[in-house]
Amino acid sequence: MRFLIAALWLTLIPAFAQDPGLLENSKPKATQRVTTAPIAPVAVHAGSSKQVELPFRVALGYHINSHKPTSELLIPTVLSVSPPTDISVAKLTYPAGEDRTFPFSPDEKLNVYTGDFALTALVRAAPTTPPGRYRVHGTLKYQACDDRACYPPGKLPVAFDVRVTKAAKTGRTRRNPAQSPHVHQ
Repeated sequence: MRFLIAALWLTLIPAFAQDPGLLENSKPKATQRVTTAPIAPVAVHAGSSKQVELPFRVALGYHINSHKPTSELLIPTVLSVSPPTDISVAKLTYPAGEDRTFPFSPDEKLNVYTGDFALTALVRAAPTTPPGRYRVHGTLKYQACDDRACYPPGKLPVAFDVRVTKAAKTGRTRRNPAQSPHVHQ
């Protein structure tokens, strides 16, 4: 039995040597059709808000449906975010898509994103948010297509930091209320 196991092992060694991925049990990576650039940290005072731009790039030769595709049957591009406690992300603004026709449907214009595009979001820190760095996580959901086919919907992880600083001073000092000149007895 030991001889059989040793013989089997010796026949497999050349296969592992030619393809180290077999040892790692790795899967081939799918083509990345949409990417994002690193997003600079957003500095915001406690109790205020600031706009952040989230840049994306659709790979050459592909397009993705816009946030408002021309048909209910098409999958829209949507960003969902999960901010930490005391940080909110609101007012997501999507760019207008581009109306284009493709060989697979020459009579129908589709509203799509190609190349570089950016979403904007309004980040707000609650007035009670302690100063510090907070990480916002999100996911861009999209469906990529080329001139011949559409691919299964994809998800792209998105993350950026929010640096909260102390609330800005208003320049007004708070005074005690005026005192009565009369002595109370």
